[in-house]
Amino acid sequence: MGFRTALSKGLLNMSEVKQELKAQVELFRELTGHLPPHMDGHQHIHVLPEVRHVFAEVLQEYGIKYTRVPIEPGLHNCDWIPPALMDFYLGVEEDSFNTVDVFTHHGIRWPDIYIGLSTMGKNMSVANIWSAIDSAIAEFMSRVPSPAAPQSSTVTIELMVHPGYPSVPPVGGCGEGPDDFSQSWERLHELQTLMKPELQSQYKTRSIQLCSFKDL
Repeated sequence: MGFRTALSKGLLNMSEVKQELKAQVELFRELTGHLPPHMDGHQHIHVLPEVRHVFAEVLQEYGIKYTRVPIEPGLHNCDWIPPALMDFYLGVEEDSFNTVDVFTHHGIRWPDIYIGLSTMGKNMSVANIWSAIDSAIAEFMSRVPSPAAPQSSTVTIELMVHPGYPSVPPVGGCGEGPDDFSQSWERLHELQTLMKPELQSQYKTRSIQLCSFKDL
């Protein structure tokens, strides 16, 4: 959140942001031997004003094809999300809408559907995941002309998740150490939910194939 504050006060130099982005890509390549097939920003900072432009330039320069555009269908109807958090999500959504043309101009792609804000942490359950998927697909298909979207067409969905284990300070987290979410039981709850056999079996029943961005 400090990054957003600094940006709003005009304290960030975009040439330095670009330098940092390139340094992270280079370190990834040094550690893994290849470039990442996908790249986005923690807390969705890659869609912020000004940042979105240098972010897109770096991805284009390295040939990284995919990113995240966090616009979640049905988000406005999720009355279980606390007002303060919903305000943050709606701000992310607005920034994302304003980023679409920038990413498109630089040849960057993203999945057809994004889900995750409404299903993260304590709100994650098998039922909530399927509800989000069903409503998002229905909304997506309503926007695509029928001849262009036969029933056999493939729709790509990114489900944003945070599976893991609660961090114990000072280890874990990003930047200045673990935040409240990374220290909470919600990380483990997500892990346990995603591993449930009933969820895995429904993927197969509904012809949903789990994949990574490099498979797209």
